[in-house]
Amino acid sequence: MLKSDVICIGSAVVDHFLETKEKFKEIRLGDKVLVNNLETHSGGGATNSAAALAKMGLKVKMLTKLGHDKEAEFILDEMKQYRVKNLCIHRSKKSTNFSAIISSEKEKDRVIYAYKGASTDLSITDFKLSQLNAKWIYLATLMGKSFQTSKKIAEYTKKKKISLLFNPSLYLAKKGKTQLKGILQATSLLILNKEEAQALLNTKINEPKKLLALLKKLGLKTVIITNGPKTIYATHNDKFYTTTPPKVKVIHTAGAGDAFNSGVLAGIIKKLPFTESLKLGLVNSASVVQHLGTKNKLLNLKESQQLIKKYKIKIIEKNV
Repeated sequence: MLKSDVICIGSAVVDHFLETKEKFKEIRLGDKVLVNNLETHSGGGATNSAAALAKMGLKVKMLTKLGHDKEAEFILDEMKQYRVKNLCIHRSKKSTNFSAIISSEKEKDRVIYAYKGASTDLSITDFKLSQLNAKWIYLATLMGKSFQTSKKIAEYTKKKKISLLFNPSLYLAKKGKTQLKGILQATSLLILNKEEAQALLNTKINEPKKLLALLKKLGLKTVIITNGPKTIYATHNDKFYTTTPPKVKVIHTAGAGDAFNSGVLAGIIKKLPFTESLKLGLVNSASVVQHLGTKNKLLNLKESQQLIKKYKIKIIEKNV
């Protein structure tokens, strides 16, 4: 079996983006609300990261559990465009994950209704551990039975010395460093936002630099803490980095995190300096948030490098 550059493990979801001109506070129970725009895209940590990394020219596979439904076929058909194969050999009795993201044009806000079904049903019997033949594993959030499977995957990657990127969501970070200990011990690169870092550490400390120091004490060598459009903080090889995302017009933030993470990882795999890897993440994320859909306008390496020059991204590097 040919070794992949990355195997992306996490959820797969069908996102329905709806936009209404009505204000949420003016909508009453029983109202029939007109929608002026509707788009459907695939999403989820596994598909978003796999598509972004494939776009960067890497050999990618994904591992995610789907249901026996049209949503699963929609996801698989979309991933064929990126030449990404799913390693999961079984389907769940549960429906494929889906979400309805309803935005108000006037209020510039949104309500998300999310169903987590098949992605919570990933078992160690749904694939062969030997299939995890890659330089890197991208481990996004898995909940339910799938969380126990993710711990076994982390144990395997540590044993086989496969590098692991771990990107926990807030509800996974809330499990805390004790429940996540096995995964963290196998992690080569941890990427999370400030709120997730606080939840993981069970602390109210607000200063990202102090949060980085606490995460390093857990044995993590490379950590990146994002904070939306605000300053990003990172530590790598005993150096400390800060940078700010480029200012762009934000249409929707769905998929921004996966785009950033994938850009950073692509740079690392391509053996670029860490500062350049951070820049790849920044421009990839900046591109995605300017469009609707988690995979809309993902960048290849050439496009990324052109935008890095355009935005003139600066990164401050200091010794720890």
